This record gives sequence, C-alpha cells and structure tokens, in this order.
Amino acid sequence: MKKAIQSKGAPAAIGTYSQAVRAGDTVYLSGQIGLDPESMQMAEGIEAQTHRVFRNLAAVADAAGMSLDDAVRMTVYLTDLAHFARVNEIMAQYVREPYPARAAIGVAGLPRGALVEIDAILYGG
Repeated sequence: MKKAIQSKGAPAAIGTYSQAVRAGDTVYLSGQIGLDPESMQMAEGIEAQTHRVFRNLAAVADAAGMSLDDAVRMTVYLTDLAHFARVNEIMAQYVREPYPARAAIGVAGLPRGALVEIDAILYGG
C-alpha cells in the first residue's frame, strides 16, 4: 500500500505527482528545486538554491516522520557540473555520516530555470 506525503514547508506539487510517497518503511521524495514554498519564487544563485532544495526536502521528510539522516539514496541534477563541489559542501550541512548513496548528473535544463534539483529515498526500517 502506498500513501502520499504532503508538506506546506515545501512547494506544492504542480502536476501529476506527490511531494513524496511512502511504501512500507521507504519514502520516495520527488525532486525539489530552489523554490520558496510561500512565494513560489526561485532562490538566486547555486548556493541559495541548494540550501532551499535541502530545506524543502527536509520539510517533506519531516511530514513523513523522518529526516534527511534517513536518506539512503539521493540524485543530484545540475545544469552545470562545475557547481558540484559547492553543492557537495552544502549537502554536508544537511546530512550526516553514513552519507546516502548518490549520483550527480549533468542536465541540459531543469524546471523553472533551476540550477539544481535533488530527489531522495528515505528508509525508516
């Protein structure tokens, strides 16, 4: 059985997806970009967007009764892989060891002109 997870602390889903879905002890977080959930405005620059992404992911994780420390997998999508080192430094402020498995992928574009998008899988077992 699956259950949708919603948080007002992250931008509302626009389209046919949920912010996250719980299936048993696993929660699948949809990709988040650097949108402020109240203003729906994009944060400016890679640093501000990355912090906003992690705050959005943390809000959805919290709505599921979990935290980013429960992340077992993350995927980072970047429009410029030159930003990877800075994103990595910021990520270390939001997750602790043992760090989740991760992939970083360079992409041609992201929704709303975002510079970074991150999704995650959390495990609570």
